[in-house]
Amino acid sequence: MKQICAAFSAALFLLVSGAAVLADDVTLKSRDGAIELSGTLLGFDGEFYRVETQYGELTVDGSGVLCEGPGCPSLTDFVAELSISGSSTIGDVLMPALVEGFALQSGLKAERVKIDDTHFEYVLSAPDSESPVGRFQFRVSSTDEGFADLLADEADLVMALREIREGELALAAEVGLGQLDDVNRSRVLALDAMTVIVSPTNPVAAVSVSDLSRILAGEIDNWRTLGGADAPISIHLRDAQSGIAQAVDDRVLRQAGRSLIAEVTRHATNTALAQAVARDQLSLGVASFSEIGNSKPLALTGPCGFELRANRLTIKTEDYPLTAPMFLYIPARRLPKLGRDFLAYTRTAPAQIITRRAGFVDQAPEEIALNAQGDRFANAIRVAEGEADLTALKRMVDTLAPLRRLSTSFRFEAGAARLDAQSRSNVQQLAHAIEAGVYDGRQLVFVGFSDGEGPADGNLRIAQQRAQAVKQAIEAAVETSDLSQVQLSTDAFGEAMPMACDDTSWGRQVNRRVEVWVR
Repeated sequence: MKQICAAFSAALFLLVSGAAVLADDVTLKSRDGAIELSGTLLGFDGEFYRVETQYGELTVDGSGVLCEGPGCPSLTDFVAELSISGSSTIGDVLMPALVEGFALQSGLKAERVKIDDTHFEYVLSAPDSESPVGRFQFRVSSTDEGFADLLADEADLVMALREIREGELALAAEVGLGQLDDVNRSRVLALDAMTVIVSPTNPVAAVSVSDLSRILAGEIDNWRTLGGADAPISIHLRDAQSGIAQAVDDRVLRQAGRSLIAEVTRHATNTALAQAVARDQLSLGVASFSEIGNSKPLALTGPCGFELRANRLTIKTEDYPLTAPMFLYIPARRLPKLGRDFLAYTRTAPAQIITRRAGFVDQAPEEIALNAQGDRFANAIRVAEGEADLTALKRMVDTLAPLRRLSTSFRFEAGAARLDAQSRSNVQQLAHAIEAGVYDGRQLVFVGFSDGEGPADGNLRIAQQRAQAVKQAIEAAVETSDLSQVQLSTDAFGEAMPMACDDTSWGRQVNRRVEVWVR
């Protein structure tokens, strides 16, 4: 909290006394001389001026005004600048690979310049020129630091391994950065997962999320409870500012109403964490799926006998419950055109290939045949009870057999009708694919599922409502197409195909979903 307050104070200082800090005084005059506006230049994107005035922060179209004063930028030698701060997991490998891919596709050369251990920049220029057209400046630290830099007006984009928190949302809105949990204020670059790891010599193969929360809270402190040796459990996590460590706190401990035990070994990097756990037979850690090294990942299980393992497909579909989206948060202000082009590039097929090659789970939709989903249907048969359940199961198989499941899934925030952050990004991704004609001449069926709590009829009705809500969100997001080339429909099967046990809130959350099936 102290860090957030410091960031807020810094942001206020910049807004209130920007002239003293930047000394970029400008006067913008309309070309007929009728209107004159003076203030402190906060930014220029090559087309629009962003100026702090007595009326507040204003954005002015540069084509209609003349700029006078010491802060006026050069219109002929403009260099687009983009400042990016946050998670080292994203900033060390993925973002540099995407910037280099973007430069190559744009016909530019990208030169990486190291500044210090946490700062570097990419200078983008034409192949036959030494004059830069853009500078992408990186500060690689933690998710916490990224949001602090954004609040202090020292970053244009935040790399985050968790969703923005309520306190950060409120502060961002106060300093004029917009509502950062809106659909256009964030996007998912790639997918990762919180993976429970142990030493390869540890005999334990699975753990429930309920037991994981009890281990992290110190309520389970001996491997014997999990079927292992009679020995104490040593807990290893990333540093407290890391997005993945905070995601563990938000999604495992807080949901269970527990707090992290004090006796935890912290690590500055994912690699160091995985190496430490692999060496120690008595250790348990929660690591990034992309960097588990030689450690052994545990399956997630529950009393109903279901097991879920982290792999590329279960992470992409969000069937694995501890999926960790890798976010870019974007404030409500105009970025330079080069920056906007880069953001558009991150959704393209070439960018998804780069993401996959960098070792992360990409978001390119995949089609999965029914016969490749045997485990899911076996689980559905296992929990079916009575003639009504078997009838519903038969209808589901008959309906879905001619279709293929897309890896794109949708889930809702706990206890709310609003799509979660990853699903809001999925809406945009699928809408762009529809606009691009990827599904022309095909049928997309949005299929709703529920948990098993409560009456089956009510669950079926809720599942149908969720499927309809996702379909409407897609229709609203498709801006450049009349949808005449693709058929959208809905169906629902309620509790007929659970993905996890219903005994915990996370299990019920996994089961409440909308899948996309394509014909």
